[in-house]
Amino acid sequence: MTETSNTRSAAGEAQGAPRSRLQLLMRYVPLIAPVLLWAVPCWVLLHTGQHWPLPVALIGTALFVLGLIGMPLAMTRGHGRRQQDRAAIIGDTLLGGIWVLFTWSVLLGVLLRLTLTVTGVGDGQDRARIVTWAVLGVAAVLLVWGYAEARRVPRVRRLDVRLPRLGAGLDGTRVVLITDTHYGPLDRARWSARVCETVNTLEADLVCHTGDIADGTAERRRAQAAPLGTVQATRARVYVTGNHEYYSEAQGWVDLMDELGWEPLRNRHLLLERGGDTLVVAGVDDVTAESSGLAGHRAHLAGALQGADADLPVLLLAHQPKFIDRAAAHGVDLQLSGHTHGGQIWPFHYLVRLDQPAVAGLSRHGARTLLYTSRGTGFWGPPFRVFAPSEITLLVLRSPQQSTSP
Repeated sequence: MTETSNTRSAAGEAQGAPRSRLQLLMRYVPLIAPVLLWAVPCWVLLHTGQHWPLPVALIGTALFVLGLIGMPLAMTRGHGRRQQDRAAIIGDTLLGGIWVLFTWSVLLGVLLRLTLTVTGVGDGQDRARIVTWAVLGVAAVLLVWGYAEARRVPRVRRLDVRLPRLGAGLDGTRVVLITDTHYGPLDRARWSARVCETVNTLEADLVCHTGDIADGTAERRRAQAAPLGTVQATRARVYVTGNHEYYSEAQGWVDLMDELGWEPLRNRHLLLERGGDTLVVAGVDDVTAESSGLAGHRAHLAGALQGADADLPVLLLAHQPKFIDRAAAHGVDLQLSGHTHGGQIWPFHYLVRLDQPAVAGLSRHGARTLLYTSRGTGFWGPPFRVFAPSEITLLVLRSPQQSTSP
């Protein structure tokens, strides 16, 4: 028995060592990542054979060092306890800018230098300087374009979604989805009003907001969120919490949305009836709710569907796509989610994909369940969207049965 214990102990230690190293690595990622983000472009653009005049090299290096120091400080003051909006804007903008510069320093820096070398263009210094100007040019264009994309009113994305269990009377039901508005340090009250005006042109039966309304408390961001009260729907306006509500007094956001005339679907459902047929519209709190410590906040799908006829089709609102496993297990027909922003700034979507089963668009999970993941209506943090445009989504529900609905 002693030998067995020792064997198990040794095996446990062997398994524990890799886990400890991984935990140690994850602990230092927040420290390592900013250094890499700033150091790599600095090296590629200034110190790989360009032979810039000394003042240029010194000033350029100093700017990268200031960025490395200033970005974390600004983000801490902006998103930490002090919640200083100006600091948040500076920190977020620096983060978005250096992410784009880092990405293209690596990709374009390597590929372009290799191409120039193979084709025999210039000497080493010429090739290095061409790479520098090319990377800076591409980054500048992407950031200007990305800023315009982030600040514009999203385009409307329209698609038909066929639900086999949907009754003929519900064929043609118009569902509008907005999500991840992320009202925050940059005042977007006018943008918010224009988004709501666009939504109102879509003649929706049901308008859904799947969370992450804002970064900050309801009291602080009330002016930006107030236009949501003007949204029109013939049947209902429904809302579920996202993870960012739980960073900013979630109950305050639930109360404000209720005040603005939206139905907070906190682990409950309502029935949408049309043409003699019925659709169950359910919603759950975000999956982070339970760890927030707020009493009564948790993602509880069984509670949301309690009392609903199991033969009726179900439309579920859940902020994060990864809730789809639970939705499929309960036979949900269609889940609407946001959270991913479509990656927001390419190629960040590859990292998002490590945590979520879908990044954007319509996908099937299991025999019955469909998931629609929106790229989001607003943006979080960096005021840029690069190859991940925002959207207002119009989903027209279709029944396989014969219908006279428009």
